[in-house]
Amino acid sequence: MATRLRKSRKQRGSRYCGWGQVGQHRQSGARGGVGGAGKHKHFWIRTVIEEPDHFGHNTFNPPTTVVVQKWADVGQLDSLFSRHGSLKENGKAYLDLTSLGYDKILGGGKLQGAISVKVKQFSRAAKQKIESSGGEVISNEDHTK
Repeated sequence: MATRLRKSRKQRGSRYCGWGQVGQHRQSGARGGVGGAGKHKHFWIRTVIEEPDHFGHNTFNPPTTVVVQKWADVGQLDSLFSRHGSLKENGKAYLDLTSLGYDKILGGGKLQGAISVKVKQFSRAAKQKIESSGGEVISNEDHTK
């Protein structure tokens, strides 16, 4: 069929092209969207009735949790002590990780010598490895997660 004889050519300029109202030839336009579309706009009353807790967050589980920015493994403590550590008056090795900007010690690797480590947080495995080598973990708060 010639293009000039097609119905779509004859419908040009008629706004709806034979589909009636504007919403009849759209994918989900007649329903107001697909899925959860419009919950904050045109389906707001449905959201309030059916899902009153849809928006917002649980106050017992706040969205801003404590994020560990910098951490070290137990296997890195020897090299950190050689660069930044010190000996206390009683002859024990001491390493202050809080002043170096470390937030947490993790349990990866092995520790060669006994080191007393000051840090904010630590894992259970890290504490066990440090104490089994003869050192100790010094912390203001007891975080054992």
